[in-house]
Amino acid sequence: MTSPEPQSPAPQPPEPESKDRVYRSVPAIAGGVLLLAITGWLGIDAVISGEGRTPWLALAVLLLVVPLVAAFTLRPAVYAGDDRLRIRNPFRLVVVPWGQVASLRSSYSNEVLTESGAKYQLWAVPVSLRARKKAARREMRATAQARREMGRDEGRGSALGMRAGLDGGLGGDSVSEGPARAETDRIMDELRGLREARHQAESARGEVTVRWAYEVLAPAVAGAVLVLILVVVG
Repeated sequence: MTSPEPQSPAPQPPEPESKDRVYRSVPAIAGGVLLLAITGWLGIDAVISGEGRTPWLALAVLLLVVPLVAAFTLRPAVYAGDDRLRIRNPFRLVVVPWGQVASLRSSYSNEVLTESGAKYQLWAVPVSLRARKKAARREMRATAQARREMGRDEGRGSALGMRAGLDGGLGGDSVSEGPARAETDRIMDELRGLREARHQAESARGEVTVRWAYEVLAPAVAGAVLVLILVVVG
């Protein structure tokens, strides 16, 4: 009687990789879709109903305009992972390991500064001065309201003060949710926090790589050359 052969343990399923956080500009995407729809409608109408060299000129303009509109509206995105930051701008794809990120700066545009001194703009996270002013006004109103409530509580006496403290402990409206911030500023805060957490990680080291978006540049250049030829010859 032979003893049963020992069975090898079943292979363990691979651990799921952490997904990158993706940041994109919703207004830019909406505007890009609208512009592409208008451009396509006008261009196709010119190709179908145009005469002479008009259809060819319309095709050349479409070949030039469509890639550029898509590059500046639909293409930009920022992918933040545990080890690297991928920046997809209109004409370039930049991969920056967190160990190479010196700082993330916000002024009139949001930018990434590397340890070597290079600077890359985050097209997908545009700065909105209007949103900043709106958030500042909201913060000022919240601060003024908190001061008024504090003054009323002090005037009512200790009993009402104890009740307000109890309501706050139970999750009432008096709990502060932090200073009001514009959406893009909150995104930059998240990226700075991720950079602080992963800057010294061994897996977050490496070199910065930059790749040009030839899939955008090639048709745009071809369209520009065709438009120039048709205008000169026409």
